Amino acid sequence: MKLIIQIPAHNEAGTLAQTIQELPRQLPGIDCVEVLVVDDGSTDGTSDLAHACGADHVVSLPRNVGLAAAFVTGLEACLANGADVIVNTDADNQYNAADIQLLLEPILDGRADLVVGDRGVASLRFFSPPKRLLQRLGSWVMWIASGVRTPDATSGFRAITREAALRTLVLSQYSYTLETLIQAGARRIAVEYVPVRVNPPTRPSRLMSGVGDFLANSTATILRAYTMYRPLRVFSTIGTLILLGGLVVSARFLWYYLQGLGSGHVQSLILAAVLLIVGFQILLIGLLADLIGFNRRILEEVLYRLRRLELARSEDKPPRTPRAC
Repeated sequence: MKLIIQIPAHNEAGTLAQTIQELPRQLPGIDCVEVLVVDDGSTDGTSDLAHACGADHVVSLPRNVGLAAAFVTGLEACLANGADVIVNTDADNQYNAADIQLLLEPILDGRADLVVGDRGVASLRFFSPPKRLLQRLGSWVMWIASGVRTPDATSGFRAITREAALRTLVLSQYSYTLETLIQAGARRIAVEYVPVRVNPPTRPSRLMSGVGDFLANSTATILRAYTMYRPLRVFSTIGTLILLGGLVVSARFLWYYLQGLGSGHVQSLILAAVLLIVGFQILLIGLLADLIGFNRRILEEVLYRLRRLELARSEDKPPRTPRAC
């Protein structure tokens, strides 16, 4: 079994060397361990440093495309290089590399296809109290949205099987962590969380510039992903609430009308009609979105099979330069 540890990196020359040096090169149950660095348009020589520090593969992007796109690029490169399991970690050495074995155990035992490291955000001393609260709240919201027990929704320290990686599709430009969990819940992928340790921070987070930025981007990502994978539930809920509002206003008008006071409450009748029409239209939009969702699932299945075919063809070709592992 081949493991590739991927590291998305953008201008991480100051911490990348230590991150790579601490990665394990031999693990129980794994025949081959390789390291792949995705240089996300760095301008500080991150690619050269990755080569110098012993990375087996370096993918250099011509410009900065963001964490989500770099993560997906890494998955594709890992699959192309024959990975059976992929572990994603951060270039700033946030996560304790020795805990990679903990991420692999559920996969090696056949219990999970996606394993996420739980940093214990509720008590993590490196996080400020507001950030702890937001992390806990966000994880609870993700639990509801994904249907998957989610103690640490934003953890990027995770292991994923080859099969699950082939089915992974990230459309967000902000981060992959939230969307992939909602996706996993919708596709009933086996997800497991394991406690992991973290190292002291080496720099401030680059993913969020402040609490407001974090809330805005995370909320948009969750709503977009949840609506994409659960459109009928979203639109049915909104449409039903508006219909109920229309029925309540209608009942109010009817009450006054039966008492001979209907002429003074025509506005209620108009509002009720508007609410009932809008609610019904939203329900129809939900049905249409659900049908579109079926087409999307068909396209995702086609994409999955194309990926498998491409990988099968690439594996049938003899390597240009044999690499001993």
